[in-house]
Amino acid sequence: MKLVIGLGNPGPQYDGTRHNVGFAAVDLLAKRHSAHWETAPRGIDALIARWRAEEVVLAKPLTFMNNSGTAVQSLMQFFKIAAPDALVIFDEAQLETGRLRIRPEGSAGGHNGLKSVIASLGTDLVPRLRIGVGRGDQRRDLADHVLARFDTDERDVIAKAIEEAVDAAELFVAEGPIAAMNRFNRKRNGQQETDDN
Repeated sequence: MKLVIGLGNPGPQYDGTRHNVGFAAVDLLAKRHSAHWETAPRGIDALIARWRAEEVVLAKPLTFMNNSGTAVQSLMQFFKIAAPDALVIFDEAQLETGRLRIRPEGSAGGHNGLKSVIASLGTDLVPRLRIGVGRGDQRRDLADHVLARFDTDERDVIAKAIEEAVDAAELFVAEGPIAAMNRFNRKRNGQQETDDN
């Protein structure tokens, strides 16, 4: 069984913001496979959708980004899913807009949502898919930047990136994180990414 988690903030005021690209990705994944969102069991503060004859659970924690780990931990315990079988999808301001980076494990890299997941699970052996949202103006507060919506000239790029993130999540489910890394960890010019870039 696999779990694909999109991180974001609940509520219509956050729809379309940089911080909510994780939600956008799992929403598109659910739509692509006609999976319907429902309240998670046992009072877990999340929405879930079941895909592939219930072999895969999609999830959107409703705990707000910085407390995502509590819902993720509860979902993994309920469905008896090990950390390597869960994929966490979220925004990354340190990657150029539209670029994807998949890793099977590692540190939170300063992302509070992933930091919460790692702390709650007690392990960093959880696969993650970062969707680049760019840093923008360095003088602008980072929180303001990620809580803002995309500029007009970024919308096509991020829409394509979300489509590719869904493709990557499907490949993760079918073949695991290494296959997804090998196919999708590319710079925008199409060159294969290496570990140091």
